[in-house]
Amino acid sequence: MEKKFFNKRKKFTKEKIEDYDFKEISLTKMAKRQLFVTLLSILGVTIISLGSAYAVFTSISKSADYNVIKVGTLNIDFGEDGNNTIDLSNQYPVSDEEGLTLAPYTFTITNTGTLAADYEVFLQDDENMISEDNCSDKQLNKDYIKYKLDTKEPAILSSIAASNYKLAEGTLQPSGSVTYVLYVWIREGVGNDVLGKHYHGKIVVNGVNSSGEPANEVVLENIGENGSTYDDGTDTFITGTDPNNYVWYSGKLWRAVSINNEAKTTKLVTEWNISAIIYSSGSTAFEGSYMEEWLNDTSVDGFLGNLREPEKFIETNAKWDATMDSTDLGSIQKPKGTTIVNNAVGLLNMYEYQSSNNGGTAGYLNNGLNWMTLTPYNTSDVRYVDLDGGADYFTPTVPDGVRPSINLKSSIKIVDGDGTIDNPYRLNGDNDTNLSGTFLSSRYSGEYIRFGNDENNLYRIVSHETDGLTKIVSAQPLKSSGEFIRSAFGSNVTFSSANIIGNFLNGEYLNSYVDSKYRDMIEDETVWYLGTVGNSASYKLAKYTDATGTTLTSSVTTAKVGLLRMGELMAGQFSAYGNNKEYWLLTPSDASNVRNAGNNGDANDFGPTFAYGVRPSINLKSNVEITSGTGTESDPFVLTLGS
Repeated sequence: MEKKFFNKRKKFTKEKIEDYDFKEISLTKMAKRQLFVTLLSILGVTIISLGSAYAVFTSISKSADYNVIKVGTLNIDFGEDGNNTIDLSNQYPVSDEEGLTLAPYTFTITNTGTLAADYEVFLQDDENMISEDNCSDKQLNKDYIKYKLDTKEPAILSSIAASNYKLAEGTLQPSGSVTYVLYVWIREGVGNDVLGKHYHGKIVVNGVNSSGEPANEVVLENIGENGSTYDDGTDTFITGTDPNNYVWYSGKLWRAVSINNEAKTTKLVTEWNISAIIYSSGSTAFEGSYMEEWLNDTSVDGFLGNLREPEKFIETNAKWDATMDSTDLGSIQKPKGTTIVNNAVGLLNMYEYQSSNNGGTAGYLNNGLNWMTLTPYNTSDVRYVDLDGGADYFTPTVPDGVRPSINLKSSIKIVDGDGTIDNPYRLNGDNDTNLSGTFLSSRYSGEYIRFGNDENNLYRIVSHETDGLTKIVSAQPLKSSGEFIRSAFGSNVTFSSANIIGNFLNGEYLNSYVDSKYRDMIEDETVWYLGTVGNSASYKLAKYTDATGTTLTSSVTTAKVGLLRMGELMAGQFSAYGNNKEYWLLTPSDASNVRNAGNNGDANDFGPTFAYGVRPSINLKSNVEITSGTGTESDPFVLTLGS
């Protein structure tokens, strides 16, 4: 963060400042004294968190009249009426009375978040501008500068500190605001020492300890009227039909499930199915299964490898209880820990699902899709939650939906949000803002982007499978006039730009669903892997010659537009209430059938002449940049093609 901030600031030359309508506070050409003093208006905002400083720009919005800078949940507004200019041109050192007749510098700080925020206001030396003007040896003595902030008595600047001059501090409740009026002048009685001197400074607003509040506390304190809690002596579970326990992390929407009473970790599970894979070749044990491998695969092909800074956010050696249980939902007992697997990522077990709604089927963890759990039913079947919320079981050799689960570290804090679906909790370190100029290739799987035309203009990041490129996929299957379109796969199970669906994607789709602005962002040729994944087979066979994942398959094709393969991230259903339309995947299951993502959250296979939904996937070029947005569904990234 710090590096990006200062790189950004280096672009603010004097000309750039004028472009952004920032006003210059200056002392220029004092008659006969040739006094040059420049106090520059705000160029940066710094947050200090637990003693570690890091700098953040989050957004600058410009209108014809005023500027606004936002940082975290603090919004600093410089005013609409020109009061962000202090005109000290042709002024001599003046008395306090005269100094207070000069135009003041007015700014308002507002807490736009849902948590109380402490702040500090500083007048700080601007080392960048001092270096740029090469005037470090010509700095005006701070004893000669006086200021007055609101009701405080006028004071000499040097009476505060050496180079960080704290002017004010306070606390703002959610939606609270405070307005400050600052006067600055050269005090009377100074001598010839001011001749030819300079001063460069900036107003800095620090959010003190704005790293938020512990996630393990917040999620239990704000569950809302549709939620409650249940403490089994080891964990405190969030229960109910729709509690305020939504969390946005690493491009995905999660639900907070429970807090460990001793370790204070917070267990999360994704709200929707991320993909669908085969659990194992036959064993019902989680340890050693394809499922365990996929969840903890640190390469671009697995879940953990696409998660943001897992060592920072999650317990990488968490305990997952995969003890067998064949009892009915509502009577499932707390596992006795006879089968513990240590991993960073796992699945919920059936007891944890049951505890979310006291054994009922209408709790918040019922997302209307089929998804697998950790719990074996017996030595032949693994338990899963069906689309009605019931507890069922099936053979682990056929693919079903995956909802990864993680444990947030006890140190992770919530910095924004209220836990609702429209305003989920945001985590300290994963609440990026002002990403303008950032390459899309630096962002995370699951984040939303604006791409394409009309009703088909929302996409999600899949991965960065090819260095520098960003693979994306439409957020839902394509629609025409509000209806999902359907297409046959082809005359055989091999995808290419010439088969039925490939011809559509590389022809009509590019011409009618994507205009030239977006077409220019697409990499001309992408390699699409066409490996076969039959029942009992590893997800890796879709891309590699065997389950070791060491040699890429020779079954490939190149095309500008393709589809996701089975087991790839985002190759699952994301809303049982909106876009759960069966759609084609790239992957054959055998010589006669092709995999598709089922509307129940599973993965089926059908003959290629059947007609199903189309969800295009493409690679975007390495110079695609973000111009705005935060990557959420309600505020997707807006893109441009950089130079």
